[in-house]
Amino acid sequence: QVQLVESGGGLVQAGGSLRLSCAASGRTSSIYAMGWFRQAPGKEREFVATISRSGGSTSYADSVKGRFTISRDNAKNTVYLQMNSLKPEDTAVYYCAATKRTWSIATMSWMISYDYWGQGTQVTVSS
Repeated sequence: QVQLVESGGGLVQAGGSLRLSCAASGRTSSIYAMGWFRQAPGKEREFVATISRSGGSTSYADSVKGRFTISRDNAKNTVYLQMNSLKPEDTAVYYCAATKRTWSIATMSWMISYDYWGQGTQVTVSS
């Protein structure tokens, strides 16, 4: 089993930045791709970003492209989400996810592709 713990959420003004972290523990050798999703109040959970095991491949939702950057440090079993130029519409609970599947740009934006999920961290952007 794999456990994921997110941190780094908080309250920030529009235009500000936050960096989320997701630390993995347990059978981390089984993890290939990782991703971030978010869920705003009253809305469905949506894809934000994903990264391959090596870090060489990434993909982003159009709504965050150019503002958010996903990265990972395999030595620390941690994935990061650097969020810049934050907007009020970025307000949501952000979830980290990990999968045993090989990274594929075709499928890594789907929730069903992921095997493990964190408990989420709240990000609130004030206008």
